[in-house]
Amino acid sequence: MGTSFGRGGATQTLEDMANADCIVIQGSNMAECHPVGYQWVAEAKARGAKVIHVDPRFTRTSAVASKHVPIRAGSDIVLLGALINYVLSKDLWFKDYVLAYTNAATVVGEDFRDTEDLDGLFSGYDPETGQYDLSSWAYEDKSAGKGGDGGSEHGSDTSSRAAGDQYGSGGPAMDGEFVQDLTLEHPRTVFQILKRHYSRYTPEMVHEACGIPVEDFDYVARAITENSGRERTTCFAYAVGWTHHTVGAQYIRTAAILQLLLGNVGRPGGGIMALRGHASIQGSTDIPTLFNLLPGYLPMPKAEMGSLDEYLKEVFSPDGKGFWANADAYTVSLLKAWWGDAATEDSEWAYQYMPRINGPHGTYQTVMRMLDDEVEGYFVFGQNPAIGSAHGKLQRLGMSHLKWLVVRDFNLIETATWWKDGPEIATGELKTEDIGTEVFFLPGATHVEKAGSFTQTQRLLQWRHQAVRPPGDCQSELKFFFELGKRIRAKLADSTDERDRPLQDLTWDYPLDEHDEPDPEAVLAEINGCHLTGPEAGTPLSSYTQMRADGSTAGGCWIYTGVYADGVNHAADRRPGQEQGPVASEWGWSWPANRRILYNRASADLEGKPWSERKKYVWWDEEQKRWTGDDVPDFPVDLAPGTVPDRDARGVAALAGDDPFIMQSDGKGWLYVPKGMVDGPLPTHYEPQESPVSNPLYGQQQNPTRVVFPREDNLSAPSAGTRGSDVYPYVFTTYRLTEHHTAGGMSRWLPYLSELQPEMFCEVSPELAAERGLEPYGWATIISPRSAIEAKVLVTDRVKPLKVGGHTVHQIGLPYHWGVGQDAVVSGDAVNDLVGVTLDPNVQIQESKVGSCTIVPGRRPQGAELLTLVSDYQSRAGLTPETGNQKLTGSDPVSGEGTKEEN
Repeated sequence: MGTSFGRGGATQTLEDMANADCIVIQGSNMAECHPVGYQWVAEAKARGAKVIHVDPRFTRTSAVASKHVPIRAGSDIVLLGALINYVLSKDLWFKDYVLAYTNAATVVGEDFRDTEDLDGLFSGYDPETGQYDLSSWAYEDKSAGKGGDGGSEHGSDTSSRAAGDQYGSGGPAMDGEFVQDLTLEHPRTVFQILKRHYSRYTPEMVHEACGIPVEDFDYVARAITENSGRERTTCFAYAVGWTHHTVGAQYIRTAAILQLLLGNVGRPGGGIMALRGHASIQGSTDIPTLFNLLPGYLPMPKAEMGSLDEYLKEVFSPDGKGFWANADAYTVSLLKAWWGDAATEDSEWAYQYMPRINGPHGTYQTVMRMLDDEVEGYFVFGQNPAIGSAHGKLQRLGMSHLKWLVVRDFNLIETATWWKDGPEIATGELKTEDIGTEVFFLPGATHVEKAGSFTQTQRLLQWRHQAVRPPGDCQSELKFFFELGKRIRAKLADSTDERDRPLQDLTWDYPLDEHDEPDPEAVLAEINGCHLTGPEAGTPLSSYTQMRADGSTAGGCWIYTGVYADGVNHAADRRPGQEQGPVASEWGWSWPANRRILYNRASADLEGKPWSERKKYVWWDEEQKRWTGDDVPDFPVDLAPGTVPDRDARGVAALAGDDPFIMQSDGKGWLYVPKGMVDGPLPTHYEPQESPVSNPLYGQQQNPTRVVFPREDNLSAPSAGTRGSDVYPYVFTTYRLTEHHTAGGMSRWLPYLSELQPEMFCEVSPELAAERGLEPYGWATIISPRSAIEAKVLVTDRVKPLKVGGHTVHQIGLPYHWGVGQDAVVSGDAVNDLVGVTLDPNVQIQESKVGSCTIVPGRRPQGAELLTLVSDYQSRAGLTPETGNQKLTGSDPVSGEGTKEEN
């Protein structure tokens, strides 16, 4: 994605958080949503660490933190940007680390223009397409004299693909020799551009934009800087409070910049912890359920990539440095794992069997296509989109256009029953007898009824042993897909149609146990990979460095290679921590190569010595002439500090002794992204799609490259300063509770958990309650441009009004676990019905953590009267499909004329 880290997982382990001297939890309610992992934060605090919780609400995490800092939802980049400015302006950055290990000294081409020059836009913006030509963001190439290959893309088509993932886990290739100024005085060094870009992100701007008092900002700034450097480290942790925004990828980028400046990446107690929603969300992106990725973060081929060579040229550069230059070996090994003997050099290793994408095929694009009658069937596994995805009404209406729908779950979730008891049945928008969708419900096994690996938050593979057999016809996903594959292949066995060859030639011969279940360890072994030729033929690979592009190795996911080394299931390793070293490397297995901290070469200085004895982790052993330490070194083990590679060296051989970021094409952590992010080389504050606040920094209100869906059934509220914005004056934000799990499919069917949290509720401040006449424990109706829901009122000081831009902003907290149906123990209106569909342009994720609404006392109307209520507010606000969806709202970078939206 062109991030500073380049790989799709948290940089540290959860246990390593105990080594932090300061922990900032922002965009997450970790103690409540990740209570088991929070033990390590509690341990750090017991050792003296400061724990700061930045969140719109005072939560259970806030209650056990050193300090809670309330923030306006959607304004995090202002706070993080101001922290960057604080570090730079007060000269608190880790100079030796930054100069050696980041791209701070690299000079950017003279054509680049920043948001400070263009009122919130970067150079290269095309008002007609709403997209950037990235070429002006390039580094200055020594040979060219101007911008080099650093940004050679033109017109990244964010309307047709999730462009940020096109480079896979290695980030974009950077060919060329770029101008550098190690004094950092050149005005176009990354360092100087960074200083100018964040110069207006001040404590006063944080107060104006985020509602955070200056003294609270000072506390945070002092805490992270006093706990960073040679002797101390600070850790950041986030979850969907950062990702579910139209600038979600840039939230994480901002934290990455801050952590690089402070020298907190690759070191114990540092990094950025990406907290995942449940046991194997990390695994579902490693071996992906994502439309644009292959296992191990290899990009999915695009329709125009007609040959393997064309694909590989887009994926990596063999002339680049680092391990991503071996992506051809990872790709060919994957193809051999999938197609075995059919994958030959003459057949391009079966590349022509690969599906290819011609645009985005994520969940929201799919729903839009359902509504347009372009999708006939839909499989739903481990999801409950009828209430768990943004704009639940759109999800349910979309499914009513299908010919068939398959739902696998262990409860009759709302996605399986919307056709008979969903909200649209009550309003009359749908009638059961008119719905042509044939729904198949197939019972699934629970997590205790099946064996297999799961990969959790910290990239750790752990083996789940089967506790009991699944009852009746319940099946594991593994058995279901294996049986489905066998049946499809049997039907196609005699086919002579070329399009059936990929299915006919698949390797599909997993051994069965006594219950006719496929052996999950055999699948893990296939994912790990093995040698196919030579004296070691048939033996498991022990490292991804053994993979070859000549067809002599197979492996289903290169980053998992080693989990089955020597034929041993290392995901099942369970050696007690007290019998091990400090990283507990024999408890589970962490990708890649069982490393617990990524890029840990950065834990040592240029000479290979630990930055301090207190924070030593890996180091260069001069006697052994190799890297050693507490963890597996994330670096070529025999590459000595000070090594300067030959000018014509390529791949791993091109890494210098001071290139710790071994997956980046220049070996450095990126403070500035010359290509790889489609909405800017530096994170910039834009307001959410719906906001009662005008952007205090720029005339450009929202992310100008966000993906919008202007439709009558997906209306947006007007932004501040435009006609009708007073109709939806409040901010709502969604969250989860410990007692329930995601959309409730695993908890609202259990009486014990349902008793603990029996009703949908909304959290409001005493001030908002008084302003709107809301009674404690009474009913309230929350109305957005899409729908209206009812909830019990919880009046609490945990959600405080914030002074933003000279006026008070009220925020409403809404848990998202409930749905309307007749099968669960408890039901209630679904908060996701309020949420619209607008996406981050890099990763196509929805903005569901912030929206605009109003709130009134009393229960919502029933039946068709509910539609009348929603329509009345839409009319009062003057909503049309164009409202809020204008890409350019500041000054036109071409004409210079204002283009502020008027409704």
